[in-house]
Amino acid sequence: MASVLRFFVTYAPLIYLILALGLFLALRRLWLAQRETRLSVYGLERELSHRHMGQAIAALLIIGFLASAELILAIFLVPVLPAASVLSTPTINPLSTPTSLIGPDVLFLMTLTPGSTASPSASGCIPGQIMITSPKPGDVIKGEVTLTGTADIPKIGYYKYEFSPRGTENWSTIKAAHQVVQDGELGSWDTSALVSGDYLLRLVVTDNQGQELPACVLPIRVVAP
Repeated sequence: MASVLRFFVTYAPLIYLILALGLFLALRRLWLAQRETRLSVYGLERELSHRHMGQAIAALLIIGFLASAELILAIFLVPVLPAASVLSTPTINPLSTPTSLIGPDVLFLMTLTPGSTASPSASGCIPGQIMITSPKPGDVIKGEVTLTGTADIPKIGYYKYEFSPRGTENWSTIKAAHQVVQDGELGSWDTSALVSGDYLLRLVVTDNQGQELPACVLPIRVVAP
């Protein structure tokens, strides 16, 4: 299911192009059928032209349905689905992608280890494009929390914010939306059901081609209300 959803989001422009070509051919067939009907003299010819017209109209209805389904899927349905339902783990090409033994999440988690004097910091954030400004790295939060920041990239598809217990990769989507946010409210997060402890909070922005940009990740601590 995930691969099917990703296919329709990634290749949306190609699908629209194919549907546009089908629309052109169906309209042309309808015009020829109408012309054939006007020129028909015998009953058999008129019956055949009506059949061609019906086929053309059926093709137009099918194309309209497919275009509407693709539009709803790409713009309205996919942004509100959990990340695991849509996005798959990208394949790394070792010939073109730099590799590192220590990921960015691990690097900033090292700042939280006992005995470290460094302050907690965020990772992967891009000021003016992908940024969480509240809460801040290392903040202690509880109950209902309002998240503020920026999700503003060229040709944005949608953004989502997620959390994971520190030291794991078990990301859970809190909320997703497809509007641009510039230094404003991203949404809210009810932490009252969580166990007190250290967590990671990240903001992920995806463009309208389904390409996920590097996430803005920051460490926070949740305490029971």
